[in-house]
Amino acid sequence: MRQCNGVEGRSPARLLLVVLLLGPGAVAQKLPTRDEGLFQMQIRDKAMFHDSSVIPDGAEISGYLFRDTPKRYYFVVEEDDTPLSVTVTPCDAPLEWRLTLQELPEEASGEGSGEPEPLLDQQKQQATAADEATELFTYKGNDVESYLSTSTPSGLYQLELLSTEKDSNFKVYSTTTPESDQPYPELPYDPRVDVTALGRTTVTLAWKPTPTGSLMGQPVQYCVVVNKEHNFKSMCAAEAKISVDDAFMPAPKPGRDFSPFDFAHFGFVPSDDDLARDRGLTSNKISRAYTAKPRASDIVKVCMGNKSLFTVSDLKPDTQYYFDVFAVNAATNTSTAYVGTFARTKEEARQKTVELKDGKVSDVFVKRKGSKFLRFAPVSSHQRVTVFVHACLDAVQVQVRRDGKLVLSQNVEGVRQFQLRGKPKAKYLIRLRGSRKGASTLKVLATTRPSSKQPFPSLPDDTRIKAFDKLRTCGSATVAWLGTQERNKYCVYRKEVAESYGEEQRRREQNQCAGPETRRKSEKVLCKYFHSPNLQKAVTTETITGLEPGKTYLLDVYVVGHGGHSVKYQSKLVKTRKYC
Repeated sequence: MRQCNGVEGRSPARLLLVVLLLGPGAVAQKLPTRDEGLFQMQIRDKAMFHDSSVIPDGAEISGYLFRDTPKRYYFVVEEDDTPLSVTVTPCDAPLEWRLTLQELPEEASGEGSGEPEPLLDQQKQQATAADEATELFTYKGNDVESYLSTSTPSGLYQLELLSTEKDSNFKVYSTTTPESDQPYPELPYDPRVDVTALGRTTVTLAWKPTPTGSLMGQPVQYCVVVNKEHNFKSMCAAEAKISVDDAFMPAPKPGRDFSPFDFAHFGFVPSDDDLARDRGLTSNKISRAYTAKPRASDIVKVCMGNKSLFTVSDLKPDTQYYFDVFAVNAATNTSTAYVGTFARTKEEARQKTVELKDGKVSDVFVKRKGSKFLRFAPVSSHQRVTVFVHACLDAVQVQVRRDGKLVLSQNVEGVRQFQLRGKPKAKYLIRLRGSRKGASTLKVLATTRPSSKQPFPSLPDDTRIKAFDKLRTCGSATVAWLGTQERNKYCVYRKEVAESYGEEQRRREQNQCAGPETRRKSEKVLCKYFHSPNLQKAVTTETITGLEPGKTYLLDVYVVGHGGHSVKYQSKLVKTRKYC
């Protein structure tokens, strides 16, 4: 596609007509030549094609369309019987585009006199040329479509693009040497993407390599796009889905200029004049493999070099995903789409459901971030169901469904009691979900029997143990803790620990479900009953004697309920005085 190379022999009228057709933006621009050395120099100069209506020969450009606002591009073919290929890639939305040919006048009436034609005659010639344009090709859709001809006449070619649905990005590639250019990576004889392995959270993909890299020696890398909605027909369609402005734009290499899209990407807002003009015609090159940041649309792009086998991980079980593979020419950033595929990940392994018996306590272990399901099916009609949950370690999330309907969802720390309204023949499914911190141990009880005595002891809001520093001696320590209005049994235990014993180690050993039966008899200090009708006065103190000077002790208080189930208060470290 020779762009007015060697125009010295053209008449002034012909040159003026070309300028008028191209518009005022092209007046100060040199049209590109296909001379390879000069072409490479010109195509690196972004100012030559930025906001221009000129299509360079042999380079892919990017553009932007506002809805219902057509955009026109021009190029000149100077010699008859010239091969021509024009490829348009829609990104965000389907496009309408057409390619037309206008013949350039060989002579003009003003030639020979040295005087230019009157402006009115020039405008008439321009309008006549536009009316006599020959339509070569039209297309409407979102496929990557090309016009290819082995022999085209000389003349002024116009490419008109229109988006009727929404503002949209697009790419255009045109060349007068289609046989030698090979702008897009060639697909193998079998362009399908195969799923070779399928798991609950992983899918392994394989595809045949493009011959462009191995036979033609061009730098090719592969990019995989994963999403939950549909397959994509082009890379720019996938990129537009992730970011409307400029998806996956790598940082420009040193010395490169910025386009308005570049400035928007790095946090600068372009001016209204910049936004009103056509978006920049740039060709950003891929500098290295990278992983795109996931967005709210759940679409991810990963480029992995020249490997033709890739395992996608961190997927959700029992979910359908769409997979697309693109071969990318790393030197030009042009790409070709393989035939995408889709697959559904396997279901999560069904967990065994624990059956709860009415009035019986069950011990439950939940892995970190794991789940456990409990089922309670009362054998008789009932008006109310009481559920006790004792979280021994970290907090857990408790969900209860009655006949499939969610009736409870709360986070539980310590001991909690829930009252649920019953229904005849209703069945209850309890889901326990572990925390991110670590595994959880629980005690769970469900019952339909009304009882004044609860299996688990009641607890105050604050389960800390307070030590009185002024009452500390070389052989004793005085502590206090809160009680409740319910009469319960409290047992105090002590254990000598190393001076390096820290809060982190104490926290790891803080299992509220480990009762006094797990302690040595020598560690027991005393047991006593305590309660107070007035919660403001529900405080008890105890002086622990028989301690050694300068030693560190771990003190524990257990409250034991009527059913024998105990809960441990938060452990307390105390150190006796060394000198008295």
